[in-house]
Amino acid sequence: MTYIEKVLAAVDEARSEIVDFACDLIRIPTVNPPGQHYDVCAHALGSRLERLGFDVEYLAAEGRPEHTTRCPRINVVGLWRGQTDHPLLHLNGHLDVVPPGAGWSVDPFGAVVRDQRIYGRGACDMKAGLAAAVYAAEAVRRAGVPLIGSLEVSGTVDEESGGVAGMAWLAERGRIAAARTDFVVIPEPFSPHRICIGHRGVHWFEITTFGRTAHGSMPFLGASAIDRLTRVLHALETRLRPALASRVTAMPVVPPEARCATMNVNAIKGGQFADARLNQTPCVADRASAIIDRRFLAEEGFEEARAELVRLLDEVASVDPAFGYELEDLMVVHPVMTPVDSPLVRRLGAAIEQITGRRPELVASPGSYDHKHVARLGGIQHCVAYGPGRLELAHQPDEWCGVADLLQATKVLALTIVGLVGPRDTNLSPLSNVESVDIPEVS
Repeated sequence: MTYIEKVLAAVDEARSEIVDFACDLIRIPTVNPPGQHYDVCAHALGSRLERLGFDVEYLAAEGRPEHTTRCPRINVVGLWRGQTDHPLLHLNGHLDVVPPGAGWSVDPFGAVVRDQRIYGRGACDMKAGLAAAVYAAEAVRRAGVPLIGSLEVSGTVDEESGGVAGMAWLAERGRIAAARTDFVVIPEPFSPHRICIGHRGVHWFEITTFGRTAHGSMPFLGASAIDRLTRVLHALETRLRPALASRVTAMPVVPPEARCATMNVNAIKGGQFADARLNQTPCVADRASAIIDRRFLAEEGFEEARAELVRLLDEVASVDPAFGYELEDLMVVHPVMTPVDSPLVRRLGAAIEQITGRRPELVASPGSYDHKHVARLGGIQHCVAYGPGRLELAHQPDEWCGVADLLQATKVLALTIVGLVGPRDTNLSPLSNVESVDIPEVS
């Protein structure tokens, strides 16, 4: 048997182990916020990597305000050192999951396997991806493939809330950096035939309006901050949103509806109460605010997107001499894009064709993921997302990942490992000539 035949056979033979390990990870409720059980999950992943021969480090993001004795931010990195330090391929997945929410027909942390699907919070986003990364490496080891370069597998924290204590923390300290890391694959759920080469930009901001308090029975003696916020939201809805819907990026964002610039009101708060029924006060609201999620396109850029918002706010405020507002930037993420002719994209594409029989589809993500930190803080040019599961199922009730998808993605990742850091005499398919995509320049 060739190395490739041995690798693929090793994945097939490990089928039950791969599924069981994905289920083990799902059963650890690493809910973020607040960031529960990270240490348990990091050690579950690290222990498995140690059993597979990796040198394992546990890296605590101490000093971060999120790091407490109750919710420590523990990242784990395993290294399989080959004959040389380079090229180094890094497979990274995040440990955290969003809260389960309502509407589940199964236990969200029960990891039920039914009808060839693994159900649970994080099943596709992205604990199946972590299992695929680990067992792709293990299949290469069991097949006896010698590594010329080196391989890392990591599990990091807080991706769902920005990744500041996870991949950003590692990149800021040079642990993930261009000087030591050549390629990064993040097994986010984009399906086994898709390669995600980038994402749109993000501007999370909070708009606060101010009023003057007065007795609720005499509102004419005060000025309602909620009324003023309503005017702002009306302007955003009737004037900004239609403009955003008319802007379409050349980036291959999926689903197609997300190729437009978008805006979502994430939260609204105002008035003087903690509980609407028990702690009401008969007062005119003197403060109100809204948190808004604006996804901007590479063609727009952050500076122009923010300037457009400020112009609109100033116009709304201009009709009321007493109108005041504050605009606070909560998070800014610039668009990122890996070159479509990257050797990582081409080698991964060749593996996809070999395993699935389909041409790889290049896509971009509607939301951001840790690619932003790899590229902008780590300075690593060759980074993509590739993993099992359907993007549309992420954060949904009854989230699931198909077992067939999990196995296909594991095989693709295993062949990618061999192609990038394995011996050059393996019988791999030629590098894929992925279809060119007309994309904007991303600075």
